[in-house]
Amino acid sequence: MMLRTKSTVTALGVAALTIAGVLAVTTQSSGSTATLVTSKGRFPIEVEVADTAGQREVGLMNRESLPHDTGMLFDFGQTRDVDMWMKNTLIPLDMLFLDETGRIVRIGANAQPLSLDLISSGGPVRYVLEINGGAAARYGATRGDRLEHAVIPSRN
Repeated sequence: MMLRTKSTVTALGVAALTIAGVLAVTTQSSGSTATLVTSKGRFPIEVEVADTAGQREVGLMNRESLPHDTGMLFDFGQTRDVDMWMKNTLIPLDMLFLDETGRIVRIGANAQPLSLDLISSGGPVRYVLEINGGAAARYGATRGDRLEHAVIPSRN
């Protein structure tokens, strides 16, 4: 009986390490660099891509901070009207609503933490970039500027 218990514990340990390794690789691969192109220059932003319903639903909820020059890029898979909110989001955010080419069509600046008010795209978009509140102004982002990223088809 003791031998069987040790074998079971060993097997469970190996399984746990395997799962932890897979999760670590998955987490690392979800981060990538986007470039925000404005009249002030080109700004690299480390982004997490939220391209599943579950990832988009959680977004940046329950995070107490967001490192400088980082954010989350929501890919909705198709162009459509989008409404966002700040439910369970503890930090102010800027929301850049982007068309299918990565062009900014609207900016929701300094969305208030924990607000249940809807923040509308104001028209069809494919992507939303969430960054720290005030960052869009710091980058000089305006309507018509663009975001470059591997998930956004190249303009060429």
